Amino acid sequence: MDQPRTAAGSDADDTPPDDPLERETARLYHRLAVDPASEQLRRQVYDEVVCMHLDLARALARRFRGRGIADEDLEQVACTALVQVVHSYDVSHGEGFLAFAVPSITGTLKRHFRDRGWTVRPPRRLQDLQLRIRGAEEDLCNRLGRSPRPREIAEYLGADLGDVIESLTAHGCFSPASLDRPLGNDPDPAGPTLGDRLMSARDELAAAEARTVLRPVVARLNPRDKKILRLRFFEQRTQQEIADSIGVSQMQVSRLINRILRDLRHGIVGDEQDGVGRTDRMGSMSGRVASG
Repeated sequence: MDQPRTAAGSDADDTPPDDPLERETARLYHRLAVDPASEQLRRQVYDEVVCMHLDLARALARRFRGRGIADEDLEQVACTALVQVVHSYDVSHGEGFLAFAVPSITGTLKRHFRDRGWTVRPPRRLQDLQLRIRGAEEDLCNRLGRSPRPREIAEYLGADLGDVIESLTAHGCFSPASLDRPLGNDPDPAGPTLGDRLMSARDELAAAEARTVLRPVVARLNPRDKKILRLRFFEQRTQQEIADSIGVSQMQVSRLINRILRDLRHGIVGDEQDGVGRTDRMGSMSGRVASG
């Protein structure tokens, strides 16, 4: 880490800052400037300044809470940045410690979010814009007394309205909803989850597509074959129950079902080869019907 440059000829009593913490920090760095070669003094000063400003680092970390990164991790990043700031601050430049430390620590936190905070990573321009939007929303809320509209945020930042809207919709990328989250207000851990809903929707879509493809093929079956399909795959009857219903043996029902499914597969393949061109996928659909 960079060592602070000496402040030769500087006087700790020259225009002391009004803030007591700022004044004490400056006094410690001026003390170090008097004897820059003392390693023991340097460690002592750095340790004291870090301890004095831990609350500052934690306060800056709290500004980024609730965005998908654990509070403990944010504090660790901020405190690590504080240590780096303490080692690199140069009192001889005339800049107050807080004026130097706050933007440095905040910048480190922003870079941490940019690099680590996205579960689903949107384009860099949206990442950067979202951080700017966060600050704009706070300022506009204070001015307007309400949540700002996207157009107002865009005008405030001088940004494109479409980019602002896109960035706002990407907010969930920091911490997308868990697929294990229970649906509704039911706290029962054994209840339905968001993942169950998505799986159900996927299955319903596959079933609807299968019905669409199979409907014209099934329509060409004779009445007895249609009855066997209905009894087996919609009413979930056993082969023996089907046999009793149509007056044949259980073994004959097994052969009939196999033959009907074979006819369905051939019918789908024939239809697809005639024009649509989705033979493999439709064949798998008939297989799902067979497994049902």
